[in-house]
Amino acid sequence: MKIAIAILLCLATMLNYLDRLALGVVSLDIRREFVLDERDYGQIVALFMLAYAVMYAGSGYIVDRLGTKRGFAFFVTGWSLAQMLHGLAAGKWSLAAFRFGLGLTEPGNWPAAAKAVKEWFPAERRSLGIGIFNSGSSLGSALAQPLVATLAIWAGWRSAFVVTGALGLIWVMAWLFAYRTGPFASPVQLLKPNWQSIITQRACWTLILARFLTDPVIYFVSFWLPEYLRKERGFDLSMVAHYAWVPFVFGDVGYLFGGWLGGKLIDRGWKLPAARKAVLWLGAAFMPPAILAPWLPEAGMAIAVTCSALFGHALWVSNLLTIPTDVFADHEVGTASGLTGTGGALGGMLANLCTGYVVQRFSYAPIFLLAGLVHPVAAALVTWLLPDGYFKPRSGRAGGGGG
Repeated sequence: MKIAIAILLCLATMLNYLDRLALGVVSLDIRREFVLDERDYGQIVALFMLAYAVMYAGSGYIVDRLGTKRGFAFFVTGWSLAQMLHGLAAGKWSLAAFRFGLGLTEPGNWPAAAKAVKEWFPAERRSLGIGIFNSGSSLGSALAQPLVATLAIWAGWRSAFVVTGALGLIWVMAWLFAYRTGPFASPVQLLKPNWQSIITQRACWTLILARFLTDPVIYFVSFWLPEYLRKERGFDLSMVAHYAWVPFVFGDVGYLFGGWLGGKLIDRGWKLPAARKAVLWLGAAFMPPAILAPWLPEAGMAIAVTCSALFGHALWVSNLLTIPTDVFADHEVGTASGLTGTGGALGGMLANLCTGYVVQRFSYAPIFLLAGLVHPVAAALVTWLLPDGYFKPRSGRAGGGGG
C-alpha cells in the first residue's frame, strides 16, 4: 500500500507542475495572439504567485482540518478545473483571472502530500517519501515541454490546457478510491492547529525565509526557461519540446537521491538534523555553475549548467520540505508546511515581477547570477538559525498527521 500511496503522491505533483508549466511552453504564442510583452507576461505570472502565496498558508490549514484524503481531493479538483478554463481565455485579464484561480488551488498539493508522507513513512524514511513525491515536479516539468508543445502544434495552445486539466480529474477518482489512513497516523484525529502559535516559532520563520530565497529559482526555470531558449538561443517550439525537458530529468534524480541520502546518513549513525543540513549544503554546492549560463557560447552548455542547478535544487528541496515533519506536532504539519510555502510563493511573485523588468531592460545575466547564489546563503541561514535542538527526537515523532 505504501508504494501505491507514493505513486499517487508523485503523480499528483507531476500533474501540478504539468499544469503550471503549460503556460511557459506556449507563452510566446499566447503573447503574439493577445499582443503582450515580457512585462505583461511577468504580471500574469506574478498574479499566479500572489494567489499561490495567499492560499499556501490557508491550504495547509484546510488540509489539517479536512484531513489528508478529502483535503487533497478538494485541491486537485480545483486546480484541474482552473487549468481547463485557460482554454477559454480571450485576453490578458481573462488569462490572468484563470491563472489566479490556478494559484489559489495548486498550493494544497504540498501540505497534503507532506501529511500523507508523515502518515505512511517513519521519521528516518520521510526524506525519501518527500523526495518521491517531489520527483513528480520534475516529471511534470519534463513532460510539459513535449506534451504541451505537441498539443499546441497539432490542435492549438488552448487544447493543451484542456487536456492537462482533465488528467487531474482522473487522478482524483483514483485517489478517493485508493487512499487509506497510514500506520503512522496520530490516534487523535483532526486537532485544530493554532497558526498564530506556529508562525511565531523560530523553525517556521526560518523555513519561510529559506524558501523565500530559494523557491524563486525553480519558478524561474519553470516559467522562463522556454522563453530564454526561444528568445536568446534561437529555439523554436519544436526544439523546446526536444531539449527543454532535459534539466528536469536531473531534478528527478536529485529528488530521489536527496531523499535516499538523507535516510542513508541517519542509518549510518548521523543525527537527524545533521543529516538534513548536510544534504542542504550538498545541494547548494551544485547551484553556482548556473551563473555561467548567459555567457556560454553554446545552448547545450547553458542547458548543462541548468541541469546542475536543478539537481542541486532537488537535493535541497527533498530535505528542506522534510524539516516541518521533524520539528512540528502531528496536527501542525500541514499548516506549518503551508506557511513556509507562503514564503517561497511570495519570493516567486516578487522574482517574476523583477524578472520581466530586468529581462526587458537589461538581460538574463543578473537573474542567473542570483539563481546561483541564493542556496548557499539560505543554507548558511538555516544552519545558523535552526540549531539541532529544534528537531524532535525520532522516538517521539512516530505519529503522523491527523488525516
